Amino acid sequence: MFHITAPAPGYALGLDGLEDRCKEYYKQGARFAKWRTTLKIDVGKSLPSEACIAVNAAGLADYASIAQKSGLVPIVEPEILIDGTHGVEISAVVAEHVISAVYDQLRVRQVLLEGTLLKPMMILPGSSWPEKVDPELVAAVTIKTMRRCVPAAVPGIMFLSGGMSEEQATVNLNKINILAKSDEKELICPWSLSFSYGRALQSSVLSTWGGKEETREDAKTVAVALARANSLAQQGLYEGPHPTTLQVSNLIEGFRGWRDPTDPDKKI
Repeated sequence: MFHITAPAPGYALGLDGLEDRCKEYYKQGARFAKWRTTLKIDVGKSLPSEACIAVNAAGLADYASIAQKSGLVPIVEPEILIDGTHGVEISAVVAEHVISAVYDQLRVRQVLLEGTLLKPMMILPGSSWPEKVDPELVAAVTIKTMRRCVPAAVPGIMFLSGGMSEEQATVNLNKINILAKSDEKELICPWSLSFSYGRALQSSVLSTWGGKEETREDAKTVAVALARANSLAQQGLYEGPHPTTLQVSNLIEGFRGWRDPTDPDKKI
């Protein structure tokens, strides 16, 4: 798998020559590709703008079309960043608008939706929102938002873990799958609801390992435990306790250019 990412609130370059690269990656054994765009919510500045949403949706759709024609399964990732002071209601409205725009463009390009995957954020408030949000609320709002904008033809939604702790990512995914399998008609989902986590699968592992040979096996044990916990969560079967070794409330991203890693509150 290969992926391309874009800084917020801009858009990714790289479509030129992408078809040739996709064909070469396929020859090398790749079967999945991922293109990630990032959009930021700032109510005071009317972000994300309509222009930003439109250009990112078009770029994602162009990539998906090229990747699919080259034999790859395109993972489509329109990420809405966790930064901000907005509540979960604003997150839901923006997510519906952004994801709807993406699927409008995928249809225009006649991308076979059955041969794609969506990698969105769960519907969470901004990282500076002062109130704690219950996992059941996160799950219910996430499901309702996805039902409003993701076509049933899409086989799977693979949630990202941005802004959540390792345990929160597992607990929220578990609650999503419990509600999706419930008898409540407004929460029934046609898709597989799973995970495509980075930090929520790696942070405890890297912390345990620390680059030391003597802790390698301990890190492997943590990695397996985290994978198992999230495997159960995507079935709605996770019961705990969680194997995380970190004592943090969330995993703030500090390596893609919009945060100063030495000062998470400083935007760069």
